[in-house]
Amino acid sequence: MNNDDLNDAPLAGTRVVEFCTVAAGPYCGMLLADMGAEVIKVESRDGDTLRQWPPFCEGFSENFASLNRNKRSIALDLKDEEDNRIARRLIASADVVIENNRPGAMARLGLGYERFASDNPRLIYCSLSAYGQSGPRANEGGFDLTIQARSGIMSVTGEEQGGPVKAGVPISDFATGLYGAFSVASLLVRRIRDGRGGHVDVSMLGSSLAIAALQVSEYFGSGRNPRKLGAAHPRNAPYQAFRARDGSFVMAAGNNKLWRGVCEVVGNPDLASDPRFLTPSDRAASQQALADILEAAFADRDVAELVASFAAAGIPCSPINSYSDALSDPHVEAMGWVQDIASPAGHGIRTLGPVVRLDGALSPITRSPPALDGDREDILAELAVLENAGRVL
Repeated sequence: MNNDDLNDAPLAGTRVVEFCTVAAGPYCGMLLADMGAEVIKVESRDGDTLRQWPPFCEGFSENFASLNRNKRSIALDLKDEEDNRIARRLIASADVVIENNRPGAMARLGLGYERFASDNPRLIYCSLSAYGQSGPRANEGGFDLTIQARSGIMSVTGEEQGGPVKAGVPISDFATGLYGAFSVASLLVRRIRDGRGGHVDVSMLGSSLAIAALQVSEYFGSGRNPRKLGAAHPRNAPYQAFRARDGSFVMAAGNNKLWRGVCEVVGNPDLASDPRFLTPSDRAASQQALADILEAAFADRDVAELVASFAAAGIPCSPINSYSDALSDPHVEAMGWVQDIASPAGHGIRTLGPVVRLDGALSPITRSPPALDGDREDILAELAVLENAGRVL
């Protein structure tokens, strides 16, 4: 990767200081780093908690690697006077600060937004938390599991008669990281226009409610709570998982044209005129009866055959992949999303890299995930140069 490529990245020249651990904050920082921002990760002396999560490759956490590429690390005890002074210097040098501590924690350490904003109105300071910086729950902690429960996500996840289950991926964490990165990028645009930075207050609860826009609107529109439907859809059918002879697959016929195609594939074109199944709403209201009819037609056919038949008819469908299946899909390989990187010890590990193409190219991985405090000397030397040059407020 040459310097011209790095300088051409959308956020090249943007200096980000990250005070984050585990998921939402580090993901936010990594998204900015993938777009070319220079991200300095400030960790405790024990390191980001995620460093202790398996699986490990030669002692290095693959989980940590997945959220911390393209960053540098410095370890500081923020309650230590000298380390706190270094943190203040880093913030003073930053375009963007990201933190995911409980509300008020950074202010008590003398590192909050208000302390720096008056001297540097261009500073963008992003606080990610469970419930936000104000409100009756602001001081409560939260993890992905508890926010999925609080936000209603768990109430619509799983089989109708089954017990409560969370979504299989930490969607509350990662939705919050995405909202944080989007908000920071938006304020960077505003800063170009009028020189103003600002304070981003992004919460896991708010983000989780926001991505549930369809469920929220269902409640507002009907007064009824959305319910668990397993793999089915509340407003569309056939749009769910179906059993075949050798396993299950999903098929999504989300409109009348696709529904007529389903009828052709199963060899029952008259089904399209059945009064129970005329419109998407009709089919959703009668989806158990519809599923019973379709699964009877699928009972003597294999998943691969059915998926191929529906795909040939232009009907979205898929086998239900494991992650090993998904990551080995020829399309994933062709897109170049899986990349080999090195751990701090030099051992090769695999990661899912950037997945967004800009001008036809993926953002590069320019740095492997850092060793704890592995960039301390370089960061401090660089900071001294910036201060001597008068580039730190």
